Amino acid sequence: MSAATGAAPARPLGGKRVLDCATFIAGPTCATLLGEFGAEVIKLELPGVGCPLRQFGTMTEIGMSLPWLSEARNKKSLTLDLRMPEGAAILKQLASQSDVLVENFQPGTLERWGLGWDNLRAANPALVMVRISAYGQTGPYRDRPGFGRIANAFGGLSYLAGYPDRPPVTPGSATLPDYLSGLYGALGALLALRVAEQSGVGQVVDIGLYEGIFRVLDELAPAYAYCGFVRERMGPGTVNAVPHSHYPTVDGKWIAIACTNDKIFQRLAVLMGRPELAGDGCWGTSAKRQAAREAVDACVAEWTSIQTAADLLRRCDEGQVPCGLLLSIADIFADPHYAARENIAHLPVAGLGAVKVPNVVPRLGETPGSVESAGPPLGAHTDEILTQLLGFDARQLDDLRARKVI
Repeated sequence: MSAATGAAPARPLGGKRVLDCATFIAGPTCATLLGEFGAEVIKLELPGVGCPLRQFGTMTEIGMSLPWLSEARNKKSLTLDLRMPEGAAILKQLASQSDVLVENFQPGTLERWGLGWDNLRAANPALVMVRISAYGQTGPYRDRPGFGRIANAFGGLSYLAGYPDRPPVTPGSATLPDYLSGLYGALGALLALRVAEQSGVGQVVDIGLYEGIFRVLDELAPAYAYCGFVRERMGPGTVNAVPHSHYPTVDGKWIAIACTNDKIFQRLAVLMGRPELAGDGCWGTSAKRQAAREAVDACVAEWTSIQTAADLLRRCDEGQVPCGLLLSIADIFADPHYAARENIAHLPVAGLGAVKVPNVVPRLGETPGSVESAGPPLGAHTDEILTQLLGFDARQLDDLRARKVI
């Protein structure tokens, strides 16, 4: 609430309408992020089937999965078969009254249905179309299918995940590319919306699922181009800093310590009771520590392994050495900082009570986003959207249902 007026703060994207024609996670995440900050998001789903995310992951007793309830937050569900001419015509009508359309079909799919960029731009010259596919709309691989695991592999991340003497592993989550693509898609949509507001001209935002992964691999590309360096798997370590890894504690936990420069290592050396290792000592510079990586990590691990995690956290905090526990999701739910920052939202769901989901990011001081409703039942808003937005009457709705267009 606004302290001055008592009214709810304005929403950054209030008045904008987004058509979410995508499935699973990547494209829908883009629409979800826009919806969290005030855009009206209409989720288009195949009649009688719905988005596959509804049945993906942990199922609940109300017939919708937890990923659906969380990731389809703040959306309205409209069932519409885009493969049928009547469905395609309705989408064009909706696009004429919308600001953004998000899709993640394989390239060429919408074009086969008469819903390509040229068709939609004719209906609304100011429309922004976010297109997320495995490899993007161009290039020799554009027609290949793909999911997050494939994007992790093709983007260069999976090659780096794991230990050098073992096979590559999944880097944290196979869905990382989906969420990154959704994030970049939302950024692209906002940039294109600004242009459309100024010029009245819409455009396509084209994202390959692997591209967000490739973009966040720090110096991997310039280092290879500059000196031919191919980074290999290093376990929990990192290539440019030592000690910068995960270390065991006496009570069976793991602590992350990050010494990214010589000054921080000097602080750690003092904490370990080994100040002679820093400064002019044998490990006083980054180059010296990298040359003795195994010995440095072993020294730190020997120090951490005789202390509890709580003692290590306290000592590192006092000594200004960056550190943190490796938290499981159970640890996260019990952590006071997560609670203080309200990082976990409580979302009321009929038949389930409160479903706990990740809260909105980023945090805006004056016009914050919000999570207002869980992923809806299939087609819950079909009649509302078609009657209120497009002026359909009951007879038309009955006819469309009889022909399974909606």
